[in-house]
Amino acid sequence: MGNGGGAHKQIRRRPTLDTDLPERAGIHPLLARVYANRGVHSPEQLDLGLVHLLPPSQLLHADRAAALLADAIAANKRIIIVGDFDADGATSTALAVTALRAFGAGDVDYLVPNRFEYGYGLTPEIVQLAAGASPDLIITVDNGISSIEGVAAARALGISTLITDHHLAGRELPAADVIVNPNQPGCGFPSKHLAGVGVIFYVMLALRAELRERGWFQDRQEPNLGQFLDLVALGTVADVVPLDYNNRILVSAGLQRIRAGNSRPAIEALLELASRERHALVASDLGFALGPRINAAGRLDDMSVGIECLLSEDPAGARLHAGRLHQLNLDRRAIERGMQEEAMQIIATMPEMQGELPPKAVTLYRADWHQGVIGILASRVKDRLHRPTIVFADGDEGEIKGSARSIAGIHVRDVLDTVATRNPGLITRFGGHAMAAGLTLRREDYADFAAAFVQEVANQADEGMLEAVIDSDGELAPGEFDLVLAEALRNAGPWGQHFPEPVFDGSFELLNQRLVGENHLKMVLQQPGSDLALDAIAFNIDVDVWPDQSVRRVDVAYRLDVNEFRGRRNLQLVVEHLAAAQH
Repeated sequence: MGNGGGAHKQIRRRPTLDTDLPERAGIHPLLARVYANRGVHSPEQLDLGLVHLLPPSQLLHADRAAALLADAIAANKRIIIVGDFDADGATSTALAVTALRAFGAGDVDYLVPNRFEYGYGLTPEIVQLAAGASPDLIITVDNGISSIEGVAAARALGISTLITDHHLAGRELPAADVIVNPNQPGCGFPSKHLAGVGVIFYVMLALRAELRERGWFQDRQEPNLGQFLDLVALGTVADVVPLDYNNRILVSAGLQRIRAGNSRPAIEALLELASRERHALVASDLGFALGPRINAAGRLDDMSVGIECLLSEDPAGARLHAGRLHQLNLDRRAIERGMQEEAMQIIATMPEMQGELPPKAVTLYRADWHQGVIGILASRVKDRLHRPTIVFADGDEGEIKGSARSIAGIHVRDVLDTVATRNPGLITRFGGHAMAAGLTLRREDYADFAAAFVQEVANQADEGMLEAVIDSDGELAPGEFDLVLAEALRNAGPWGQHFPEPVFDGSFELLNQRLVGENHLKMVLQQPGSDLALDAIAFNIDVDVWPDQSVRRVDVAYRLDVNEFRGRRNLQLVVEHLAAAQH
């Protein structure tokens, strides 16, 4: 957050668009304005009913995957799911295991590689590990599109492979029996933004249709796939994929199930630990409260802890696993705080940071940083400096592993691809997508890589991309500071990546300011010309700058929010950006 320190942020107001949504959809003019700013211009686009979901028939090879799975279930073949070690991977694995069992598969298990031992994806080492269980079929979820060697190893052992993934494909595809990925060449699926959990959900929809056609459910109960939408919503939001119309349908349906008390015990247990009220749950709660607790298992321990939690059908068992996840998340936060302090000390002493502006990109390396937390640290540095950032830590013997996070306009996987092409052998391996990627280098190549990466970002970036901007939906009139309207905005959406929660801006008199907790700034603000005092809070403030009792007027970008405390609900501004007024 640009609350003193870090990248200077500019507030950019979205243009005011004409819209007839208030009349046609019966919604508040402010909400209509917000929707219009996000490309929603008709009441039909606000209808998030499941009937509008894109059909599985449009997803390339979903039908072939369904046939392969139907044959495997009918023949009682042994199936192993190979997942990934983040929340998307965990929800994908839990969904695949539970759905296949519900369809009648008698021998289904999962395997999630420990990221510190085996790295990412279906590697030959993972195939060897899986081979110990003598599977007939390996299904990857949320990974596999770059697992050329792993698929070859499985084929050599006579094991069939079904790849389900959403990451970008490289120049060569693995020789799997079937690949389902909306981002593979030749796939015309209109939504390219399905998360891994969304892809496997679609495969299960296709499988149900295939089994229906085969008469499979004549003497057994047909499962309702709606029961998996809580997992789909959680994995989709936690993976920060763009919330296009199709994803908003999936997330909205999942949120409705959770609010209605129809979610699995794990989600109930995690909500309790995160102090979130089920009935008031919004998409951001999935991303900021539930997702990090599941991710902590893959970062510090083994993602099987998270998967076992999601698979638990017994509330007591789910609470036990959720408690372990909660503790891992507390541990992760403590490790992250220490690493962040060290990173900021390194940044402060870097020669290239002594100018007025930071370099076009940032790379950081410390041997003893925790591999599982470098992605979060990269994200924090990227947010603070508004620069593509890669953070490295020691990996296997002689290697270092990096986690990259990028800014809008700089496709970090493509940058790495260009660096690798121009410097053969410099990068041992890499993969990812536009905003995040992972890579491995030889330790002695770090300096050469860092220079090449910064140079390539400089080649691709124009100055506009390197300006930190907060997009605002404009100023609010005095009458729009309203609890009912705040609740309507909060419950609309669902908000998320590429469909952002409404942010407004304005100048306010600063009547009161004080620190709460370690670094949160509580304020009372007043709009000039109004006598309404507004509660506001800025989280993770720069305590070297705030509170500043000399400041009487501030420019603020904020969200309208509802604060619940001891049963009372009141309007609160959540401050995204705070600066002393310049006029």
